[in-house]
Amino acid sequence: MDFMSDSLTDGRSFRTFNVLDDFNREGLGIDVDLSLPSARVIRSLEQIIEWRGKPLAIRCDNGPEYISQTLKDWTMKHHITLLYIQPGKPTQNAYIERFNRTTRHECLDLHLFESIERKRKQTTGLRLNTSSDPDE
Repeated sequence: MDFMSDSLTDGRSFRTFNVLDDFNREGLGIDVDLSLPSARVIRSLEQIIEWRGKPLAIRCDNGPEYISQTLKDWTMKHHITLLYIQPGKPTQNAYIERFNRTTRHECLDLHLFESIERKRKQTTGLRLNTSSDPDE
């Protein structure tokens, strides 16, 4: 899982919370909002778990949402291991970085968004290619 940032046409920043299945490189979720605190991350993960089942582990960076006690408590309660990558080593989470790049090129860089609602609508219709071939 990872975050991305962009801006609406009025200059307000928004974030996307992207979740990818490392095994089959399938995008499981993209949550979009002006703010995505730990509680919102947990809510998104619970929706994905309801749909796909519980993972044994989740790989992420050391961002503030991921090192919060709220998320740590939630993962302990659900017996999910948090696998933190080393700071400054995004290649340790290469699949999500590839997913983010595709999201950036196929959605964020191609469209201007006036509202969070329009961004959410665009994102839910987005089909991302997460193939391991970088030329696809």
